[in-house]
Amino acid sequence: MRSVRAFCFACLLLAATASAALAEGFALYEWSARGMALGRGLVGRADDASAIAYNAAGITQLPGTHLMGGLAFIAPMGTLDMGVSGGGSHSTTTKPKTWMAPHGYVSHQLTDDLWLGLGMFSRFGVGNSYDENWVGRYNVYDVGLQTFSFVPTLAWKINDMVSVSAGPEILYADIYIKNKIPTMFGADNDMKIKGDGWGIGAHLGLHLRFNEQWSLGLAYKSQMTLNVNGKAKFARQENNAPFAQMANIPETRDTDVEATVQLPDSLALGIAYKPLDNLSFEVGAMWTRWSTYNALNMYFDSGYNSINNKEWRDNWAFNASVEYKPLDWWALRAGIVYETSPVKEEHVDFWMPTNGRTILSLGTGFKWNNWTADLAYAHIWVNSIDYGCTDASGINNPALPGAAMGGSSKNVHANLYMFSIGYSF
Repeated sequence: MRSVRAFCFACLLLAATASAALAEGFALYEWSARGMALGRGLVGRADDASAIAYNAAGITQLPGTHLMGGLAFIAPMGTLDMGVSGGGSHSTTTKPKTWMAPHGYVSHQLTDDLWLGLGMFSRFGVGNSYDENWVGRYNVYDVGLQTFSFVPTLAWKINDMVSVSAGPEILYADIYIKNKIPTMFGADNDMKIKGDGWGIGAHLGLHLRFNEQWSLGLAYKSQMTLNVNGKAKFARQENNAPFAQMANIPETRDTDVEATVQLPDSLALGIAYKPLDNLSFEVGAMWTRWSTYNALNMYFDSGYNSINNKEWRDNWAFNASVEYKPLDWWALRAGIVYETSPVKEEHVDFWMPTNGRTILSLGTGFKWNNWTADLAYAHIWVNSIDYGCTDASGINNPALPGAAMGGSSKNVHANLYMFSIGYSF
């Protein structure tokens, strides 16, 4: 009962933190400091409480009750060099901000072959902010997507080699979008869309422990349909209906908005090798079906439909990691991840200036009696994007004065800092 009460209290703290939690990027993998330091290399290892997020079948390796909680701090930065309708060019750097992504887990052994796990973490997120009068303002100047997943799961140890897990995922999402709306009088109006919604999916896991040295993990996370409802509000209520129809922009009057987004499913594989008690390696791959994210269409009750083609492609991520314990109470970790790009330049926008990434990570961990403390740092390099052929709203439109025309991103990167604290009963 002590562990259940402690977890409930941790959940309340994380829920309070999550109200301000945002992170750069659409898919997040910062689910524990150890997992980030190991470049997501906890699918095959799966030997601490954060396995509930990476591969819950692995919690059958954890006797008794284990708690873990922590926070990631994500600081993205990038520059966009854009042309301007009417001539000239303009360089913009994203506003410096630090976003947060919390996590919390508990695993509890019910019987000799059955475990219960509960997890709370963020699976998807976006956070980018520009000067409100920059050349891309008709597409976006501020955007935030926060999601928070609650994942109860059961893990079954079939025998000494095979464990499986299954559980639902209940996802809550909160989103806001700010952009400028041109007017027939020359002064831009300001539009803010804010909404939230829910999605339901499932997690499945498999862990094979062949012997003391080798193990393999598979983890599947299902697709989810996210239904979002919200409101569009304008700085000025104006009668611009004739101009709005001619320019294909929304009428500048407050109205309800709804959207449906398909979130992708994913399959992760990890192969772990432990040649010594204090040394382990893992290599892995993750496939994500981003082709489900084919559009982000928003429907206004005022009659305007914002049609945004995405047509993303499925992508792969490959990872490798090493963990070494020079002392019983001290661990050193390192990882590398390479991700292919899911975006198509024909439809890219300024929400997510991403086009494939490389991630290097380092971390350390400490153990004292029943306590553990993990620290991690990661740096993300993001490939540049060419905006010359995109059909995204508010870009490459010569009818919009002072709007973005062509151009590309450069020096897009992010620094990530993370800690996790754990306790075992």
